[in-house]
Amino acid sequence: MNVACLDLEGVLVPEIWIRVAEVTGIAELRLTTRDIADYDELMRHRIKVMAEAGIKLSQIQSVIAEMGPMPGAAEFLDWLRERFQVVILSDTFYEFAMPLMAQLGFPTLLCHQLQVSDDQIVGYSLRQPNAKRAAVQAFHELNFAVVATGDSYNDTAMLSEADAGILFRPPANVIAEFGQFPVVTDYDQLRLAFTKALAG
Repeated sequence: MNVACLDLEGVLVPEIWIRVAEVTGIAELRLTTRDIADYDELMRHRIKVMAEAGIKLSQIQSVIAEMGPMPGAAEFLDWLRERFQVVILSDTFYEFAMPLMAQLGFPTLLCHQLQVSDDQIVGYSLRQPNAKRAAVQAFHELNFAVVATGDSYNDTAMLSEADAGILFRPPANVIAEFGQFPVVTDYDQLRLAFTKALAG
């Protein structure tokens, strides 16, 4: 049995921070790892913006609770579970993701944790540096073959480490910089790419 490692946002669910930006009207929160490759720089920026605007964790959780998986994502995940051990590797936070995990049938999620004081996000704790790549390396040490898919800069180390890496609906700048990975734009194409990887 092989392992499928999937990014969460942009692959199975919409970008959480973009939705938060839309609801709060704070354009600076629209920035994601598609825009800023350095995750620490991006998170420090987000925390600063939220503190200045008085945005609380509970407000963000309310926004997330009204979100759902992208159309076709749950069905794709069910299909994938029949063929792979499925693990979601994400740079989101457990405090954000659990309502979305419920709608996806609670797949295994490896992500990070927030530091919160009086409902204000004051920091974050990484599970470990370059956690997505480290997870794939660990699966290799357990003698699993790994197929991975993601959409952004912070997924490329995971895709490089995997036995097969697939970009799903990536922005043009990521395609331009990482042309070694095949690009798919819908779940039917993603099923085919995983099937080919499994056969290969």
